[in-house]
Amino acid sequence: MAPPIALAKKGRDLDPKSFLATIGVGKKDVVFPKKQTVFTQGDAADSIFYIQEGKVRLTVVSKIGKEATLGILSEGDFFGEGSLAGQALRMGSATAMTDCELLRIEKKAMMGALHREHEFSDMFVAYLLARNIRYEEDLVDQLFNSSEKRLARVLLLLAHFGKEGVPETVIPKISQETLADMIGTTRSRVSFFMNRFRKLGFVDYGEEGLQVHSSLLSVVLHD
Repeated sequence: MAPPIALAKKGRDLDPKSFLATIGVGKKDVVFPKKQTVFTQGDAADSIFYIQEGKVRLTVVSKIGKEATLGILSEGDFFGEGSLAGQALRMGSATAMTDCELLRIEKKAMMGALHREHEFSDMFVAYLLARNIRYEEDLVDQLFNSSEKRLARVLLLLAHFGKEGVPETVIPKISQETLADMIGTTRSRVSFFMNRFRKLGFVDYGEEGLQVHSSLLSVVLHD
């Protein structure tokens, strides 16, 4: 995801791993193979997770059984932070999209670190504010942009275009159903746009996943 530079600059200057290392009792390294569930909607919200390696998909299911994708997170992201805000139960589910190495931090231990380490607390707040702005941008995207532009934006975000450093131009295999769910359209429309992106040279399919080229930015920037 691509947090605004102004809000996240201070947070990026700090290494959360160095602060998380100060937590003694209450944290644990956990490994989840691809497609394994990290937690399920309705589980006890008693911890927060930090992604050390891999990608995690967040979803929610309505009362009538319809599933929606809330986001896809990667290395350096936190999730499950609702537990810190008083949520007793998980409001959604988290599933490993790739093999993942996570740090599981108990709620009490995380709260202690935030109170004790002020720089870490500032970094965490900046991270949450930046992610909240990303959610607002997603809403605006859904309301005003075409499904083709929304798809291009999601692919670029998944490939980390807009973040500091070199983009991860290869996205692990993700189904067209998931992409359709993320942008609010049908699988057939996603298939149509993906075929067009491929013919125009914006994306390529490979054994490791989908390769996204910077030229796809032209779809997002075009009015």
